[in-house]
Amino acid sequence: MDDPYGAFCRHDDVALAGAGEGPLSGLSFAVKDVFDIAGHRTGFGNPTWLATHPPADRTASTVRRLLDAGADMAGKTITDELTYSLTGENAHYGTPTNPAAPDRVPGGSSNGSVSAVAAKLVDFAVGTDCGGSVRLPASYCGILGMRPSLGRIPVDGVLPFSASFDVVGWFARDAELLDRVGRVLLAGDRPAPEPKRLVIADDAFALVEDKVGDALGSAVALAGTVVGETAHATVSPEGLDAWFSVFRIIQASEIWANHGDWIETAKPEFGRGIAERMDWASAVEADDVIRCRQERLRIQARLDDVLGPEDVLCLPTSPRVAPLKDAPTDEVEVRNRHQAMCLLCIAGLGGLPQISLPLGQVDGLPLGLSIVARRGNDLMLLDLARRLMVGGDRVSR
Repeated sequence: MDDPYGAFCRHDDVALAGAGEGPLSGLSFAVKDVFDIAGHRTGFGNPTWLATHPPADRTASTVRRLLDAGADMAGKTITDELTYSLTGENAHYGTPTNPAAPDRVPGGSSNGSVSAVAAKLVDFAVGTDCGGSVRLPASYCGILGMRPSLGRIPVDGVLPFSASFDVVGWFARDAELLDRVGRVLLAGDRPAPEPKRLVIADDAFALVEDKVGDALGSAVALAGTVVGETAHATVSPEGLDAWFSVFRIIQASEIWANHGDWIETAKPEFGRGIAERMDWASAVEADDVIRCRQERLRIQARLDDVLGPEDVLCLPTSPRVAPLKDAPTDEVEVRNRHQAMCLLCIAGLGGLPQISLPLGQVDGLPLGLSIVARRGNDLMLLDLARRLMVGGDRVSR
């Protein structure tokens, strides 16, 4: 494939033909390099991982479902190292281009997948989302990205990262196709209920700059009109920063449990930010993990109070548009990553489905509005996304 955007892996060039007939017949898709393809090595964004692991003996269920539905797999796409980043800058394989803003990062860790879709190299792509690795890139690149409910789509054949939060997600340029792919991946899901109330997350909007909130104002108003009833809520009484701390500790403990032995044995070279996060993960205390798991139960109960069975929650996907490439480390880690995770951790801690919709712009750059639903209401979100994107064509940007 001609790939001027640097989205696809060169270390493992594999393409697979679909079944020919099915609901996705005639469409092409890309696969993040964390999904196993039988007979091929899974790179995980790091050349030492690639060199120290054998070819997979099976193909991930997600990929098989899409192939069986008739779609053709065009190739595997670049990911951030061990998926432990949100920028999309890979020190070993390069940074896939953000087609909406070539001087800016595409977002990670599903960076190659989002670039391939935004650049129209494929019709849709699959990635994974633990901390925000589908939702944030979708916002940065101006396309749609879906994080499903935790456990709703099988993760067999996907390299593990943090099981408490890991899900398979997907990208598309329009809501109709996002829904078609979802109907395949969410096979057997129950009929979607209609949302009855839009809950605006006031504390999430308070975290972002005024120009970001203003840029999303028309989209929020549109969502309120489409849903019907609107309410306001403070999602986290103790502060979203405290919720991110809970998320961060649980995530880090699971990452180290999965990959710490390999890191200490193989001694891979990591790019900036990744090495520091791995060092931090190795030192997380067991007592802190126990405390945070208990706190997560309280957070989930709080989310049940805020978000009723027929409610959807509205918040910015990101605190800002895509940052410039090669930004200073303190800006990447403190200003960008930390602030973004305060928003993104909500769905992660609750195991909730979330869609980022490209309904805003700041200075001509895309910005996503997110809609979150109760766990299991994935099809509710997909139906609502279709209705909002039709109206979104009329939203003043």
